Amino acid sequence: MARDVLPRRGPRGAARVLAAALLLAATCGVARAQSDGDADAGLKLAQTWCSSCHVVAPTKAAVSNGAPTFAGVARMKSATRMSLIVFLQTPHFPMPNFQLGNDQISNVVAYILSLRDK
Repeated sequence: MARDVLPRRGPRGAARVLAAALLLAATCGVARAQSDGDADAGLKLAQTWCSSCHVVAPTKAAVSNGAPTFAGVARMKSATRMSLIVFLQTPHFPMPNFQLGNDQISNVVAYILSLRDK
């Protein structure tokens, strides 16, 4: 009975599975390349949009408004590429709801993570 439920695979079915697998692999490669980001572009973006509340330069100085420094964020154990991407895509009061594109988010994340050893 289970045999009737399973799709039949022949040369055309195998070709479709192979094509889908290749498309998925190509898509994952593109997504991975985009997710690395450009730390220099991220610094410029952070200086423009984030520096009114955060210290974006690699320093350990605190900010009087309570916003963490980017270097402080980078040193957090929970600060991974994925966690920062998710954080920047999610509105968090009192942080303004900037509508950053995927490349911009990747760039800011790359910059923050570049501060880990500074």
